[in-house]
Amino acid sequence: MHSEENNVVAATKAWLQQIIIGLNFCPFAKKEFVNNTICYHVSSHKKQKAALLEFVEQCQLLADDNSIETTLLIYQDGFRDFNSYLDLVDNANDLLIAQGFEGVFQLASMHPEYCFADEDFDDASNYTNRSPYPIIHIIREESMARVLSVYKNPEEIPENNIALAQQKGSEYFKRILENIHHKHS
Repeated sequence: MHSEENNVVAATKAWLQQIIIGLNFCPFAKKEFVNNTICYHVSSHKKQKAALLEFVEQCQLLADDNSIETTLLIYQDGFRDFNSYLDLVDNANDLLIAQGFEGVFQLASMHPEYCFADEDFDDASNYTNRSPYPIIHIIREESMARVLSVYKNPEEIPENNIALAQQKGSEYFKRILENIHHKHS
């Protein structure tokens, strides 16, 4: 891995530790982070077609390797525009079905400019899905179902995360993300 890729992964790990695990936005992340079962795949692609071919490869690698629990496909330079990123995610979801991975994997999306529909761009709730880089998270559905089955009131997770983000405020998250970028660039 090149030093630039190392910085991308280091920034992503810092974000996971400080925000996703630190604030318990994803109650399942800590175990995989600690067990080192997350694949961090840094992509240099900026065009849809190449990125989608790579996405299918990453799904296949995850399907073939049970030692990896989940994959973060991290776009180092591409898909910085939130709308082009959303197109990528839509196409990736279509490909998931076309490639026979429906019911096997599901996708979660994180982006530096993530903005929920009907929310102001600066609303703190958006930070539940804001990351240092555009990321497609490939999740094993079976593992998710297993974890959710033992988690009390899993349907409340998004609401609780938004409430916590609102309580912390946008400036809190902006500071953390700026510090991460400053430290790992």
